[in-house]
Amino acid sequence: MNTLLVVLISGSLLFYLACTFCTINFFTAKEEVNNEKKTPISIMISVCGLDPDAWLNWLSFCQQNYPDYEILFGVTNPEDPAIPLLKKLMATAPNRVQVYTDLPPKGSNHKDSNLSYLLAKAQHETIIFADSDIRVNSEYINTVTAPLKNESVGMVTNVFVGRNPQSLGAAIASFGRCFDFIPSLLISRFLDGGLRCAVGVTIATRKSTLADFGGLHLNRIGSDYNLGKRAALAGYRVELSREVLESDTGKETVWEVFRRELRWARTIRFNRGAIYYTMIFCYGTVYCLPLLWLSEFANWAIALSLITFVLRYAQVIVAIFSMNCPKLLLWLWALPLRDLLSLVIWLTGAFGRSVYWRGRRLRIEGDGLISEWEK
Repeated sequence: MNTLLVVLISGSLLFYLACTFCTINFFTAKEEVNNEKKTPISIMISVCGLDPDAWLNWLSFCQQNYPDYEILFGVTNPEDPAIPLLKKLMATAPNRVQVYTDLPPKGSNHKDSNLSYLLAKAQHETIIFADSDIRVNSEYINTVTAPLKNESVGMVTNVFVGRNPQSLGAAIASFGRCFDFIPSLLISRFLDGGLRCAVGVTIATRKSTLADFGGLHLNRIGSDYNLGKRAALAGYRVELSREVLESDTGKETVWEVFRRELRWARTIRFNRGAIYYTMIFCYGTVYCLPLLWLSEFANWAIALSLITFVLRYAQVIVAIFSMNCPKLLLWLWALPLRDLLSLVIWLTGAFGRSVYWRGRRLRIEGDGLISEWEK
């Protein structure tokens, strides 16, 4: 058992080093900005319920330093609590915002169903799919569309993090994105020679390009990942913007974080297959505890554990400052809890086919197809 734990910890040390290298390499590169002629843009946002600070998030899309763009919001439920606020936003920016409600689901993925309605209404060739729970700066459109001036680029996507968590659950959620998900994505990008997936928080593309690699799929979990995968397979480059977006995690509980990240874990498992199980080498700090106990706190085990924790915290600090998240330093005492929770989520995600998504229980089949869970 000691040997197994040493192997797992050694793999984790390599993972932490790779995270550090890829984070520094990516965020020290110069970001491209769109200074050419501005083409009209359609932004499409699917909404389900009211997220924390929804008004400020949506208003930020209306305050872009960009001459010609429209924002289309789509809602499935005609009684959705977000509708009054969306109507207020439309009254605030009547020449910019359109709201479409009571959109009957075309498939099990209600988000992509809404986006399909909005896509049909969008007036412009260049489009952006954006999540409803993010806040953007005034240069968002300029930044995210800049790579699309190169015809070989078929898609641009962004990552996101909560920079000022107000609860333990929110801090743990931010940790998972800043310290693990984004660095892991950068490792995958490095190993694959480019990104082969997308992140749903922002997907910028063209209507013609989207149609070329099959359009939206309305019965799939992880459809954002799949869109990026299909774009890459069709021969397009998928670019990752260096603009890390702000996502307000509010005051969510650890249980809420667990349920959402379990959905993400099973999404990765069904979309990535066997690669999911290589994530066993990502939890070195957790493996140190049984190693110390089984070795009866041998000097070599203590030394290996110290090296593991020092390297993990060094990788974390690099991520914090690379993504401009200094307020996460106040929550670093919770990092061991985050790492333990990540291992529990990974283990749980290795089994089962059900996920909870916006109050719905869904079944996953095949390589990520979803359907309503039958009672």
